[in-house]
Amino acid sequence: MKPDIHPYYRPVLFHDTTSDEYFRTGSTIRTERTLEYQGETLPYVRLDVSSKSHSFYTGKQKTVAKDSRAARFAQRYKHLPVSQAEE
Repeated sequence: MKPDIHPYYRPVLFHDTTSDEYFRTGSTIRTERTLEYQGETLPYVRLDVSSKSHSFYTGKQKTVAKDSRAARFAQRYKHLPVSQAEE
């Protein structure tokens, strides 16, 4: 292996500011900030959204009912007479 080309892997504290959740995980992200967490001084990264607050992972997602293209086509042309295919 070549020396000094690999990123430094270390424990990092991530803070999801939306849900105010903290989680410690390993990462190679670079940051100058540090924070004391459970007796450890860890590199600190603020996040706007994580799996703790994203609607897809929390199950609080909104489903927007959109008709399919075929349904919109049928709705648009439902007033026209349907021709019978010749046998």
